[in-house]
Amino acid sequence: MEHFDVVVVGAGPAGSAAAAAAAQRGVSVLLLDKAEHPRYKTCGGGLIGPTLGTVAGLAAGEPPTRAAVHSVSFTLRGQAARLRQSGTPVFRTAARSEFDAWLAKAAEDAGATAHLGRSVTGVEEHDTHVEVRTDRGAIRAGTVVGADGTSSKLARLVGVHLAHVDLGLELELAAEGPAAERWRDRVHLDWGPLPGSYGWVFPKGDGLTVGVIAAKGAPVDTRRYLELLVEAQGLSGLRVLHDSGHLTRCRAGDSPLGRGRILLAGDAAGLLEPWTREGISFAVRSGAAAGRLAVAHLASETTVRQIAYRHTLEADLLAEMAAGERCRRAFERRPGAFHHLIARTDVGWGQFCRLARGETNLARAWQRLPVRAGVGALGGVRADGFRGAR
Repeated sequence: MEHFDVVVVGAGPAGSAAAAAAAQRGVSVLLLDKAEHPRYKTCGGGLIGPTLGTVAGLAAGEPPTRAAVHSVSFTLRGQAARLRQSGTPVFRTAARSEFDAWLAKAAEDAGATAHLGRSVTGVEEHDTHVEVRTDRGAIRAGTVVGADGTSSKLARLVGVHLAHVDLGLELELAAEGPAAERWRDRVHLDWGPLPGSYGWVFPKGDGLTVGVIAAKGAPVDTRRYLELLVEAQGLSGLRVLHDSGHLTRCRAGDSPLGRGRILLAGDAAGLLEPWTREGISFAVRSGAAAGRLAVAHLASETTVRQIAYRHTLEADLLAEMAAGERCRRAFERRPGAFHHLIARTDVGWGQFCRLARGETNLARAWQRLPVRAGVGALGGVRADGFRGAR
């Protein structure tokens, strides 16, 4: 049987970050994924400051990006349009096929072994190790990091439970002719007609990602919202390269982050920002933490490993999730107030840019009394129907 100190299941951003962080510390690491890179992944592909800061410590060189965003336009259900601009990039965008392959290569460069195209069929815990069964034989692991996404086998084994699940629908469009220049460095955000919903247009060089997200349970209305957003932004004539959807899972506050010799990271653990559903930064940060702690506590009692991991995430990611959940609830009640604050006030636009660049985060912002008072005061009316004009 093959033996590795750390086996990471899933070679997305969380898994590759975990493998790179563990391998940098000199232990034997195996990175597994049922798919091979490059592969298409449904995702807006926004790389915000915390993502870029984390991967800088895991990989040499810059990650592959498609656009540096200097302009953001906002609408509220297709109306009240406002364009804001910044002299320095607010964030960057990437194609997940390129970004994920780059980060997996960084894990290999750090010393990890990657077996892509190898499926995990089962996991069995023992007192001294974990047996990971695959379609090419069994592997003995000192610690396992589960980073196998929203349909995670390891999450079911650990017993992850969720606060809410959202449906994201997305189109990849070819940016041809005038559209390529119009969207070269501009993102569009629309606060949508369904409670807690919003839509986006992200530039990707020769392509555009157009998507919407809303609570799971209204697929017809969510699809209609996507169609209206495409029409309202004048994108109906562009070629469709991909038409896909995915579920985002947000953990409940008391959901486990692992069990025994298993740690969970990224989507497998239900880690994402509840309001925006931003997940890449949560993936790479939780993955890097899991990789570091898997090595630091290889010889420790399993309870020590779990406590250390939870305390590490409580210091930043879980606090950000709690603040994001407060924002999500307020946004559901008064999307118009959020639109006015971000799109039409310098203070709101400035905070939006600082959050995207990683100069602050929702948890730190929540410590400010004016922010808590302002969000707490939002209440009352839910969003009405989408009106469709640009």
